[in-house]
Amino acid sequence: MKMIVAIIQPSKLDDVRDELYKAEVNLMTVTEVLGHGRQKGVTEIYRGAREMGNLLRKVRLEIAVNDSFVEPTVRAIIKAAKTGETGDGKIFILPLDQTIRIRTEERGSIAIG
Repeated sequence: MKMIVAIIQPSKLDDVRDELYKAEVNLMTVTEVLGHGRQKGVTEIYRGAREMGNLLRKVRLEIAVNDSFVEPTVRAIIKAAKTGETGDGKIFILPLDQTIRIRTEERGSIAIG
């Protein structure tokens, strides 16, 4: 089991979700987050003064998958989120030691769905 964490552009969320559904990945948690990568944010003019907006709006997806769904999930995210421009985002794949479905107390791969 793996936990896939993807940080993407907010404007790509609907496209990514649609591609994940096509890949039969239906379970995800979505959070609005702030952050920056190498671009270190953007500079904006606010009320005539230059301000450094160090943190950009992003969307964080957390998706727990069984091992056989790791590559289809990653491919779906890349297909929908990639523009080729700086700021497209990142995907992190982490080991997932245990999953427990609270309602039934099922554990492991079956608890993911």
